[in-house]
Amino acid sequence: MGLSCGAGAVLFALGCIFVARIFLALRRHEAGKPGRQGTVSVLVVLGSGGHTTEILRLMDSLSASYAPRHYVIANTDRMSEEKVRILEAARTKGNTEPQHTIHWIPRSREVCQSWTTSVVSTIYSLLYSIPLVFQLKPDVVLCNGPGTCVPLCISALIVRILGMKKTLIIYIESICRVETLSLSGKILYHLSDYFFVQWSTLQEKYPKAIYLGRLV
Repeated sequence: MGLSCGAGAVLFALGCIFVARIFLALRRHEAGKPGRQGTVSVLVVLGSGGHTTEILRLMDSLSASYAPRHYVIANTDRMSEEKVRILEAARTKGNTEPQHTIHWIPRSREVCQSWTTSVVSTIYSLLYSIPLVFQLKPDVVLCNGPGTCVPLCISALIVRILGMKKTLIIYIESICRVETLSLSGKILYHLSDYFFVQWSTLQEKYPKAIYLGRLV
């Protein structure tokens, strides 16, 4: 059983790397930059607990030019929606037009979920992520580690490969990750355009990572 779980994880990671290689081959031929009209649409992936707290602190520091803001929440997350609404109410005070939307997709991986079932649930989540990203076509996908971000980032890569939109993927590893990357980080290290870590020890181990100190 352990062997099959490990094999499933390896196949999933190899699939992600394969998509990344296709993306890298096409990247040099793509033109245009996000936000050319003065605003940047952002798809923000929320996780439960600390992930949501960290990413919303970052969102609170961004200027109004990052709009519209599309928040994606796992359908089993009962806390994040209210936090988003409180943040956005403070941001858009006096503005009658909403500058954000909220969407739900199946959770990619629950805490302590087995590898075998995680592969299945991630594929299931991907089936919901692809049409959502195709619909929103964000300029940027911003995430910080929840498992739900993996299918959304893969969907953004598919949108780019198909020439529909050049969506940048920005990954910020959680502040609690001091010496090792999270599982999402290990996968998206190969797929993201910008990969930030908040501890210099991680930057030493992962040279592609960008270390700017504490971000959130």
